This record gives sequence, C-alpha cells and structure tokens, in this order.
Amino acid sequence: MRKVMLFSSLGNELQEFKPIKEGKVSIYVCGPTVYNHPHIGNMRPVIVFDTWRRLFISLGYDVTYVSNYTDVDDKIINRAKELGISEKELTESVIAEFRRLVEETGSLQPDVTPKPTVYMDQMIQYIDEMVKNGSAYESNGDVYFRVSKDADYGCLSGNTVESLVSGARIDVNDQKESPVDFALWKKTEEGIKWNTPWSEGRPGWHTECCVMINSIFADQNGLIDIHGGGFDLKFPHHENEIAQSEAHNHNRLANYWLHNGFINIDNEKMSKSLGNVILAKDVIAKYGGMPLRLMMLNTHYRAPLSFTEETIGEAVKTYGKISVAYKQAAVALQMEGVDLEKVSGGNEDAFYDEMCNDLNTPNALTIALAELKNLNQALRTRPLDVAKLGESFGKLRDYFFTLGIKVEYPKLSDEDKALYQKYLDAKANKDFTTSDSLRSALIEKGIL
Repeated sequence: MRKVMLFSSLGNELQEFKPIKEGKVSIYVCGPTVYNHPHIGNMRPVIVFDTWRRLFISLGYDVTYVSNYTDVDDKIINRAKELGISEKELTESVIAEFRRLVEETGSLQPDVTPKPTVYMDQMIQYIDEMVKNGSAYESNGDVYFRVSKDADYGCLSGNTVESLVSGARIDVNDQKESPVDFALWKKTEEGIKWNTPWSEGRPGWHTECCVMINSIFADQNGLIDIHGGGFDLKFPHHENEIAQSEAHNHNRLANYWLHNGFINIDNEKMSKSLGNVILAKDVIAKYGGMPLRLMMLNTHYRAPLSFTEETIGEAVKTYGKISVAYKQAAVALQMEGVDLEKVSGGNEDAFYDEMCNDLNTPNALTIALAELKNLNQALRTRPLDVAKLGESFGKLRDYFFTLGIKVEYPKLSDEDKALYQKYLDAKANKDFTTSDSLRSALIEKGIL
C-alpha cells in the first residue's frame, strides 16, 4: 500500500494514515439536513470525500463509506408546515433529489445512508447510558451533556470551556447547569416526537451522528478511521460528537478528522442573508455535473473555493477537451482491436504521489491534463502508435476513476467498426459526399 498523508483537524497536522483494520477504511461524512433543495455548498463535501473514497479504493483498500440524511429537525418541521405536507413527504423528496445530484456529480452513492428516525431506540438508550454515568442530566424534560465532566473538551476546535463560558450570554430561564452544556434530547409538543423516560421529544443534532456511527461500527466500539464534513461543522457539531463518544465509548469517535473549506460566490461567502445562495440543481442544469466537479477539484479541498462565471466556464471548456480526446482515443483503439477493459496504465507515478499527499487534486489534475496532451499527440501520430495510445488511455482511465471524472465513450460493435472504416476510406479517397453521409450516421450513433 502507498503511504497516504492527510491533514487531521485533530492535532492540526499532516499525519500518516494507519487504518484500524489492515486493508480496510471506515469513513463517515455528515450529510445534509433534508428540508430544502441542496445548494452547491452541500455538494462540496460530497465531491471531496467521494474523491478520498475513490483514492483508497484505487490503492486497494476495502472502503466502507457512510453518510447520513438528517430527517428530524426544526427546519424540516417548519418547511413541511409551509408546504402543507408531512415531514416524511418532504424529507423523502429532498433525499431523492440529493441522490440524483450525487450521481450527476460523478459521486458514488454511500454504502450506508442512515437516518436518525430509524435509529431512535438506539439514541434513547445511548442518552440514557450517559445520564446514568453522570456525563448528562435531565432538566425539565430536556437532557443536556455536562461539558464540565469532559477534561478533553476543545481538543478538536481549540475552544476552552472557560473561554466559552466567558463569552456566553446566560438566559435567566435557562435550565442548564452551564451555558456551554448542549442538548442531547429536546422536549417538544409539535412535529414528530418519541416517548422517553424524560419527555416526548426528539434528539439533539449532535447526538444523532454519534449513535449512528456507534451502531453501524459496533464491531469497532464506535471508532472509525475518518470522520469528514464541512469546516463549519468543526465546532460545535464535531467537537460535541467527540465529547459524547469519549463519555460513552472512551474514544474520540474517529482517528482522523477531515474538513473541507467553504464555497464563496464571486469572492463573497455564500449565505441566505446576502441572497447569493446557488442551488446545485440550477448549476448542474446550466453547466453539467462534471464541470462542477472539475471546478471543485481544481482547488485544494481545505481551501476556500470561489464560484464565478470564469471558474465554472473554464471547467466546462476543460471537460469538453477531456471528453473529445478520450472518446477519440477509445474509438481509435477499438478500431485497432484493443480490448479497452484490459488496457492498463499502472499507478506508480506522480499522479498518485499528489493524491496521497493530502488529496492534492489541483496538482493531480495538472498531471492528468498533461497526460491528455500525450494522448492527443499519440492520436495525431502516423502510423498510429497503438501501444503508446493504449498506455496513455489506461492511465487516464485510472486517473478519471480516482478523480471521479465520468467520461462516456462508445463501445463499438463489428457493424460500427465497418461503418467507421468506410468513413475513413471515403475521407482518404476524397469522396466527400459519401464521407459526409457516413459522418452524419456516426454522429447519430455517438461515435463521432
């Protein structure tokens, strides 16, 4: 196995990846709260951590990839009321849209997509066990985590309990022992709710991921290799997840914590207050899912990414060049009798060095585009150097899988090959009437 270096927010340093189980990788990525159309910010962790997943697969690891859909939340209740539909109708429709967007950006669907509503019994038990061990307490039907009991609190974000307390505004009606304690269970009278020893209500957001990880990876005592999400989740969400896991399982939930940067719109932070939120479905409808992915890969995943007409426009042009050249190479190789499934490019080169260096996709993409130039050069060489073209095609096929760049090419039947040969012969003989007619037929078949 190649050495993989990743930047873990837990420690804020590059660390060598060492799996819990030899040859296996467990990844959990915080998914969306499914109450409205996903925006392009929602798609960045999808693409980033799909690329991490693909890298580990390319290196020969057996990957278990989990990403949740948060299907119980105040936002869901309020949005369902606005639309006059049930919460389940709303969440299922948004999940269906999200799954479609995952596909269109070239991302693999997660192996497991847990929803909190399915794990409610486990959540109630998990919270009850923390109440019994003294790390949580009930107050007027709500249950809170006792942050003062966690000496390690702040290990991820660097926030100390003292600084958080000094900066907090304490409500005189607050039922919490400390203003920094956070809710594990919320008493409620509206929306979907469950009965517990404390009240009818629903779980706190920070608890949901902990319990789902604990349940899905029970054979690892709820400890996974990699936990991912957007930088905005680092505090308080991920910090609070670690606190609960330490109280319940005596571990930090994950050995490596990875966070992707924000998306800016024309160099301004995307936010509802600025009115510059861009929906993923609109971007994909206008530019395509692959250009959106390419645009994101062209910036390091931990850096802020600026969405502009220029950056997405360049990605559209790049994807067009990739598609044309790769398709032409596939056709040329098939015409030479090459079985494309057996073409190999190998992975002992600079591309994988960059990918294994904290997923340096901008540099890896530069190497892939340089290989595309080699492919174009091989296509123009006469007589055709089949071995060189095949090697270049094989490398790009492997690169594209790892980057998640989906490029379609035709699978030629014997009839297609005969038709294409007639076209080439007509061109060589300067029979333009025949070649134009055959060209139209080949375009219709998607071969040209």
